[in-house]
Amino acid sequence: MSLHVDVRGTGPDLVLLHGWGMHSGIWGGVHDELARDFRVHAVDLPGYGASPPCQPYDLPQLVQAVASALPSRAGVIGWSLGGLVAQRLGSIHPQQVTRLMLVGATPCFVQRPDWPCGIEADVLQNFARDLEHDYAATLMRFLSLQVRNGENVRTVLKYLREALFAHGMPGAEVLRAGLNILLENDLRTEAGRLALPLSIVHGERDMLVPADAARWLAAQVPDARLNIIPGCAHAPFLSHPKVFMQEAREFFS
Repeated sequence: MSLHVDVRGTGPDLVLLHGWGMHSGIWGGVHDELARDFRVHAVDLPGYGASPPCQPYDLPQLVQAVASALPSRAGVIGWSLGGLVAQRLGSIHPQQVTRLMLVGATPCFVQRPDWPCGIEADVLQNFARDLEHDYAATLMRFLSLQVRNGENVRTVLKYLREALFAHGMPGAEVLRAGLNILLENDLRTEAGRLALPLSIVHGERDMLVPADAARWLAAQVPDARLNIIPGCAHAPFLSHPKVFMQEAREFFS
């Protein structure tokens, strides 16, 4: 399948992978800033923006679709669901990924008996159920969870709400399948096999992905860079763009 990719700038190739419910436009001004130094490929994941959905809609298919859309060698930045895709991509296609930055990401989104660093499965299951009754309101509630307790809440939430449907509306089936990916996948056993330079950027106040998940992941990968941003929630590139851009430029340059 062919994914929609918004390419800007010149220089080393750098790929941006967005989170659940969003599209490549969420990167906004960060995309333009990065394009000053890199050839930036902002990907619409399957079923979002201008990209068609894949079948079956699961993590292996998402990774295969993204791998086909990538340059032969590129740095990758993955946020949230995009971070899950990026981890698997770096694990099974290390020849394609030169460096990996994970933003608000985790190897396992939900709590398990041996994994307290996630959210309760009921939270995601309730979002999946509520999509049937009030599609738009459910997505808006998810955006509110992403900014809760962070700094610059009004500014970030306003941007997220304006961007949400700016590139079209993802189908309810795609959204439900994406939530299932977050619920079902546990990549912890793959973490130690990420044999490439890794940067982890995470919000100290992230209510969707606890910061302890980032600390755990950094401990699994030798020489991983860990930047936990004080006062930051789930979208550091929106709430703290200067800190995010400084780390991105240092790491990928």
